Amino acid sequence: MPSRHIRFDWAIKKLLRNKANYVVLEGFLSELLHTDITIKTLLESESNQQTIDDKSNRVDILAETDASELILIEVQNNSQLDYFHRMLYGVSQLVTEYLEQGQEYGEIRKIYSVNIVYFNLGKGDDYIYRLRSEFVGVNTGDILKLSRAQEKKYSLEKVADIFPEYYLLKVRNFQGSAETTLQEWIYFLKNSEIKEEFEAKGMVEAKETLRVNNLSDTERAAYNRYMDNKSYEASILSTQEFEAQWQIEQIEEIETKAREEGRQKGRQEGRQEGRQEGRQEGRQEGRQEGRQEGIQENTIAIAQSCKQQGLDVETIMAITQLSREDIEAL
Repeated sequence: MPSRHIRFDWAIKKLLRNKANYVVLEGFLSELLHTDITIKTLLESESNQQTIDDKSNRVDILAETDASELILIEVQNNSQLDYFHRMLYGVSQLVTEYLEQGQEYGEIRKIYSVNIVYFNLGKGDDYIYRLRSEFVGVNTGDILKLSRAQEKKYSLEKVADIFPEYYLLKVRNFQGSAETTLQEWIYFLKNSEIKEEFEAKGMVEAKETLRVNNLSDTERAAYNRYMDNKSYEASILSTQEFEAQWQIEQIEEIETKAREEGRQKGRQEGRQEGRQEGRQEGRQEGRQEGRQEGIQENTIAIAQSCKQQGLDVETIMAITQLSREDIEAL
């Protein structure tokens, strides 16, 4: 039976901030970025202040490499519609936060934003996405390059080396076994399991450092509380998703019924005033009366239920199509 290992998000919060364990993070980042990464230190910024609340779904760690590059790692468990925007905001904040007043723009540090998400963000089937900025000629299709003076002054090879890079790991999309060293890390992120045959960079150290059995009694108790919270959150989220889906099905059923009533009314009036006129009026009146009365009442009830369950306004708007003002007035 394989040994139990600690979830990566909890390890980042508690264990991997220890300098003795940098090798684990270095291994993961080296495999992901396809270059050897050495962490010089961990930094604190406005975007990654620690919280004592173990139930927090946001986990940030900001690392500085020996090359003075910045690597922001964030783990997000629960769905967030504006997560793409938050990725942009976090990196933009770092650009200015670590450029001292009076410094040249050429002193802006290279930033890597590594985002590990456990929800379905956007539409896409891959489990690793990368965003790297390039200037592409609109007419010629060529890639804009640095001048020799720029290459020499800033020790860079490409324009893209200046701009932030984003990595998005959609962990749940990973399927099957680990056939590459990077896939070994993704497998661990998804399953919290490190197999004995895994040999990716940092894995040997992670096998021992992240064993649940190696935790102290205090750490194990804190970890168990964290996992209990995660189970509770997952249960609540699953219930909310089920209820939201049920409400959507109820709306569809009401719409179907309203359309059928409209057809029937159209047939009745069509016999009296003419088939064409009856169809038009029947559809219009049936939809107006059936949808406006039935759907509106049910939609309000759905919104009230979602609000009681603690869903945010944006999610309720997406489900019910009600305006922000209508939802806030409930």
